[in-house]
Amino acid sequence: MRPTSTWLLLLALAVFLLVACQQEADMQPLSLTAAAAELSALPETAPEPAANGSSAAKRSLGKLLFWDPILSGARDVSCASCHHPATGYADGLDLPVGTSGVGQGAARHFPAGTTIPFGQRNTSTVLNTAFNGLTATGGCAPEAAPMFWDMRVQSLEEQSLRPLVTLEEMQGSRFTPATALDSVVGRLRRNARYQELFAAAFPGSSPITAGNLGKALACFERTLVVTDTPVDRYLRGDKSALNAQQLQGLTAFVQSGCAKCHSGPMFSDFKTHILGIADNARHTTSDSGQDGTYAFRTPSLRNLAATAPYMHSGVLGTLPDVLRFYAPGRGGPRTSANPHVPTQSLDPLIPTRVDNPQAIVAFLLALSAGGFDTSIPAQVPSGLPVGGNIQ
Repeated sequence: MRPTSTWLLLLALAVFLLVACQQEADMQPLSLTAAAAELSALPETAPEPAANGSSAAKRSLGKLLFWDPILSGARDVSCASCHHPATGYADGLDLPVGTSGVGQGAARHFPAGTTIPFGQRNTSTVLNTAFNGLTATGGCAPEAAPMFWDMRVQSLEEQSLRPLVTLEEMQGSRFTPATALDSVVGRLRRNARYQELFAAAFPGSSPITAGNLGKALACFERTLVVTDTPVDRYLRGDKSALNAQQLQGLTAFVQSGCAKCHSGPMFSDFKTHILGIADNARHTTSDSGQDGTYAFRTPSLRNLAATAPYMHSGVLGTLPDVLRFYAPGRGGPRTSANPHVPTQSLDPLIPTRVDNPQAIVAFLLALSAGGFDTSIPAQVPSGLPVGGNIQ
């Protein structure tokens, strides 16, 4: 054998051994201490933007607005119709049923003959959206917090107004996107009780504006936080907060690579990734995500216990389904589940194996807790049914 060939053979063998050793190292169990060091607890209070400091008057007004169907074109749906406390401030559906729908939670549906379509993407919970943008590398200004699956809007103030100008959510067919906000503001200005409430929350000559509507809703939504889950208590030093299976799940979660994207206090890097999730069959066209790339934001893993089904299209019904999606062959080749997404476009950070999935599920469920506001106003200033047609 020629010297050059021998050298190339030895080099190839060295590379092979290096890769094999690295793979073997990657498969070595992490210590609980090392795994926990990759995770972060939530702060106990949510940040507020300087331009919208909270007050009791704003929070109270925001809660009434959240439950009042006066904000919808047909006066039949409120924010709470799809973000109800009984379903973790989500809706329990694969895709949302907005205006024209009836019922609550998983029983919500369109009556026969309805022409309004389903919402485009799975309803995200409002719980802890006050912390959106908070990552392992530092905080995020609340006025720049990313919202929605495609991050097209920043801040709760902006996000809270978007359903009002979206056909299938609250706008309906009575308004156009160009007229919806002004029409809703006009309704509020003609309501004597809202005149009083807005004047108390926003002193000035013209308190009822679209901007102040968004500010009031955002102030209420910032009260909907869950910061004392078993995982948070464990990460703050209470080593009795998680049981043995949940601790196994913590290490398996990090070992399997889940924390590469589900990182930071919100268990999200707040970046978009191409996963090749299947489209929902209720839609006739494919949802192409951010800028047509089929990329969607990493969802927070907090409060998962009450917010199934999962993924942007709502096609995965349970947490075990989600883990099977990420590791269909336990280390085998990955292929796209969406015919519009080439396999070669999938994000390289997608795990190729999931260790101890049962324990990971137990750990994920420990990211949920109660204690958030579940109260419902007895009435709203419009006099309409509280929450809309949800009974």
